[in-house]
This record gives sequence, C-alpha cells and structure tokens, in this order.
Amino acid sequence: MITSKMKYLMNSVTILSLLIFALLNTGCTEEEIDTTPPGKVTNVEAEALNGGARLTFELPSDNDILFVKAAYTNSLGNEVFKVSSRFKNAIEIDGFNDTEPHTVSLTVIDQHNNESESVEIVVTPLQSFIYLVQESIKMQPDLGGVKIEWENPLEKTVFVYVYYTDLEKENERILSSNNAMESFVIRGMDSVYYDFDVMIEDFNGNKTERAFVGKLKPLFEEKIDKAQWTLVDALSVDGNAWEGATVNFWDDVIDTKESPADNSYFIINRDNNGGILNYPLDIVIDFNKQIILNRFVVWQRAYWYVDGNNGSSETPYYYQNENMRSFDLYASNNKQEWLLLGKFDIGDPKDEDGNIPAEKIQEAIDGHEFELDNTTDPFRYLKFSITSSYGSETNVYGSELTLFGLDNINN
Repeated sequence: MITSKMKYLMNSVTILSLLIFALLNTGCTEEEIDTTPPGKVTNVEAEALNGGARLTFELPSDNDILFVKAAYTNSLGNEVFKVSSRFKNAIEIDGFNDTEPHTVSLTVIDQHNNESESVEIVVTPLQSFIYLVQESIKMQPDLGGVKIEWENPLEKTVFVYVYYTDLEKENERILSSNNAMESFVIRGMDSVYYDFDVMIEDFNGNKTERAFVGKLKPLFEEKIDKAQWTLVDALSVDGNAWEGATVNFWDDVIDTKESPADNSYFIINRDNNGGILNYPLDIVIDFNKQIILNRFVVWQRAYWYVDGNNGSSETPYYYQNENMRSFDLYASNNKQEWLLLGKFDIGDPKDEDGNIPAEKIQEAIDGHEFELDNTTDPFRYLKFSITSSYGSETNVYGSELTLFGLDNINN
C-alpha cells in the first residue's frame, strides 16, 4: 500500500530528475550552438634554428582559446604538428634535415574545437644539429676499446651509431644522449687496428651520411697480477673470522659449490669490529706497484657450507643476507688523499617470494663485472668500501676481486 508520504517522496524524486535532465540538456544545447571560430594569430615571425625554427605570434583576444597548432611536413615527408598552450606565444618546430624553404600553417583551436583561419609562414631552417654533432666527434684509443666524445650545443636527443671494422667483421654500437658535452668508452675490443665510422640520427629519424673517423688501435688490456698485493691493516676492517680471511679477497680462488673447503672468502663479523657493522666497511689494498684501472669483477660467497668441510647446501647463497651488495671504489697514491672511482651496486634480483632468475645465478657464478666511467690515472692503493649487504647485521661476506687495466706501469 502506497502512503501519502511515499507519494510525496516519489513526486519529489521525479521532479528532481526532470530538473537535472533539463539542466544537462540546456548545457548541451549551449555548447552545441558555440560554433564561432576564434580569431587567427597575427604578427607571425620565424627565427631559423638548426634543423627547425622558432615561431612567435600574437594571440587573438578570444577568451576560450585552448592551443595553437603549427602543422607542416618534415624532411622525411611526414605530416606532423606542434602545439603551444594559450599561455604562450611561441612554438618551436623541428624535424628538418635540409636548408630548403618549408611552409608552416598556424591555426588557433578553442575549447569547443572550433578552428581559426590558418596563417601560413615559410621557414628556412639552418643546417641540422645532427651535422654539428657529427663534425665535433673525437675518438682516441683506450684500454680495451676507444673513447668517443662529442658536442651537442642544442642539447637535443641524438643517436650516435659507431661502426668498427677489423679484418674479420663489422661491429655496431648505438650511443644516445642529450647532454651538451658527452663522453663514452666502448670496450671489448682486441688490441688491433679498426676502421671507425659514425652516423648520427635525431629523434625524428633524420640521419647523416656515414662518415669515416679514423683507424685506431685500442690499448692492450691485461689482468692485474695479484702476487704483490698486501692488506693495509691499519685502514681496513677485520675480515678474519672463523675460516674467513681478508686476504682471501684476492687469492685468485673463487668460492664455488665444488670446492666447499677452499675457504676463499672474507668474513667481516661485528664482534671483531667493535660489536657493530659500522658502514662503510673499508678494505684497503696496497698493490706495491702502480696500475691503471678500467674495469673489474667481484664474486659473492657461493654456498652456505654444512657438516664442517664435508659438504654444502643445495641452494646457492648468492644475493642472501650476509653477502656484500653495494660498494664504492677509491684510488690513492699516498693513503691520505682518496679519489672516488665510482659507486657500484650488485642489485637484488629476488622477487616477492625470494626467487632468483637463473640468469642472475649465472651472473653471480661468472662474477659481477663493472666498468669505470673513465680509465684511471696511475695509482698504488685501492680502497674497496662496502656500503651495504643484503640485510645481515652480523656478518658480511665477499669471495674475490679481479682488476683489469695496465699492470706495473712504472717498470
């Protein structure tokens, strides 16, 4: 049974619904009848840029302007456009790989998608910045590779294709940057002569012609011999706990499951170091000679051993709590002034369930390889400064450190 109160509520809902519908319908009607196009831009001027142009203009007085669109065809024949908001009176266009005249059409778009009358202007860009980059490229031999440098004054993204060919095959590397000054080292080369060519590409796909840079021979890279290395005890943490010893870090014996009795790792225990793992934990090595360093490899402890020296666990110990994770490298010739060579992190590949991908286990078996940004000057002392582990507050392990560069250069 429907009461009078229920009828009142039903009538109220019906009236409210009709009012909402009327308001919405009125709004749609008002928007639909706004078909007046905005005014066009005026006083348009163009400033030629390398590979593009900067267009300035005055906006019309309409109060519902949304943006201004500049439409044109780039050097690859693609129809493209750039826009600027109603708060700006300039648009920068790019994508030109020539110095020919190009027509640009400027249109004002309002909030109701009405378009103004188009205004055309012809622009003639300057030589593209990709040629400026190519002309600035310099290359020189480096340890196990070459160093390449270039200037990019417009700070636009460029892709630098480097081709190097020996008697057997051609190799390619693609480098990318938008820095005003850039430097890369390409490694992994033998100490033989290569022909080096480069080609530059911009973000729009415009490319320079491939150009010959020169014939270069990378410097010979060698493994640094560890026979003369000694520990600088006074500047180092104590890594001698149980079967571990700090000097095991460079004994050329890598911890593996197959050799559970080799004791080829250090153990930094908090009880031997003031009762706390106070990071950074420094291990300072005296090479007793001068070296030049450009890359290195480190190994974690491999397995947790059980039953004394009679066996090891089936699960690898890589990336687990007590293994070292991140570290900094410093170089010195007097043990007082230290130069930071880089900050490094092995990373944590475990998923939320603690699973580790097979390729990351293999990476740990092979050793984690790191390259320096720049080859060092000659130095005698190395500080391996551990900055974190995978979580332990009691112990930190590490198995082996191997360096590559030029050995004993003062002889």
